[in-house]
Amino acid sequence: MSMFLRGFKSITQLALVTSCITFSISVFSFEEEPLPQTLIKNVKVWDGTSKKLSGPQDVLIEGELIKSIGKGLKANNDATVIDGKEMTMIPGLIDMHSHFCIQEGMLVGRNDYDQMAMGARAYVAMLQYLDQGFTTARSAGCNDLGIAKAINNGLLKGPRIFPSGGFLSQTGGHADTGSFNDQPGSTDDLERHGFGYIVDGKTEVRRAARQNFRAGATQIKLMAGGGVASEFDPIHATQFSVEEFEAAVEVARDYGSYVLVHAYHDRSVNRAIDAGVRVIEHNFLVSEDTIERMADEGVALSAQAVMSLEAFGDPESITFFSPDQKAKAEAVNKGATQMFKWALEHDVLIVTGGDMFGPAYNNRQADNMVWMQKVGATPYQIMKMGTSNAAEVLSWSGDMNPYKYGDLGVIKEGAYADLVLVDGNPLEQLELLNEYETKFKLIMKNGEVHKNIID
Repeated sequence: MSMFLRGFKSITQLALVTSCITFSISVFSFEEEPLPQTLIKNVKVWDGTSKKLSGPQDVLIEGELIKSIGKGLKANNDATVIDGKEMTMIPGLIDMHSHFCIQEGMLVGRNDYDQMAMGARAYVAMLQYLDQGFTTARSAGCNDLGIAKAINNGLLKGPRIFPSGGFLSQTGGHADTGSFNDQPGSTDDLERHGFGYIVDGKTEVRRAARQNFRAGATQIKLMAGGGVASEFDPIHATQFSVEEFEAAVEVARDYGSYVLVHAYHDRSVNRAIDAGVRVIEHNFLVSEDTIERMADEGVALSAQAVMSLEAFGDPESITFFSPDQKAKAEAVNKGATQMFKWALEHDVLIVTGGDMFGPAYNNRQADNMVWMQKVGATPYQIMKMGTSNAAEVLSWSGDMNPYKYGDLGVIKEGAYADLVLVDGNPLEQLELLNEYETKFKLIMKNGEVHKNIID
């Protein structure tokens, strides 16, 4: 010690060095602030996969994740404690085919409003999704990459969004929303707004897919065939070549992700599967052979029950449809019921996504799940479609998924604290999902309470 002290010329110098050492130790030995906790007591849990509810138990949430589940759990002294009163806890619902930036059809945002107005309308729709217990949504195409980024960074409230970015469509495809007199190369407005890309050939497909991933897309959406709500593509059309599909799939695989497609009939669906596409949206006019192939090869079906069975059941009521669009809607309605029944029979991986947008439908997202009962699906099967099945498909985005630190679509330790307390049991009465205003007593996303009306 005496040798150590002789190195200093004064007591003041020694004191200064000692204080610096003490400060350094305190800086590097600080303890992190404990994460906030919420203890929800006395709830019956449906975990997203089981066929029955659990008995009454407690769920402890720490930060954004579920920390533990069991009886008699203890929390920190400053934790928020909520009495669940033996209500049913379910995972936050997941919609797998949303279009937040489309209102009253694909042309409104291009012709009637600028992107500032459409962004504001998208925000209103996102809050409506949360009000209905949808804590996650996969965008099936449009210019919501910035909105998804803002939600991820905590700047906006809304469901977690897995964005596809702009649609990829061939000239004359389902996302070609130009006018009759447009010439090739004159549809740049689509690209400038990020709503969609008119792409022809492998090089253009690759460039658009890479641009979407560059801006934060978690997967890529292509238009593989004709549609109902578009002017130039007859419903029997098959769109994009195998080589063009393969270009998009190759880009997606390079990013560790996947491709989904808009497709209705056998030829377009099978061409997409040949190229490695993993999810088919719509699928209403395919044969049983194609359904069997989807089941055998693990290709998922994204189901839009309301639009095919209800809305297209009365095409005349869709006032903004042309006579040709109404005829296409009628054809879809006839094929959808049989297709859904085949998909259930062959145990295809089914997820639910409404494809419902605008003031007439924004508050009806759960109806897309409830309507699946009309084709023979049980409440248990349907609840899985809107939770754990959906989460399985979302996981196919790999490292492009910004929400990779917990599980989605389930109630278990380590899962994200996205949950709903329901006054009743949706496994017995699925229609409770449509009574969200009164029956959803607590809605939580990412460990934060969006709604709490528990008495």
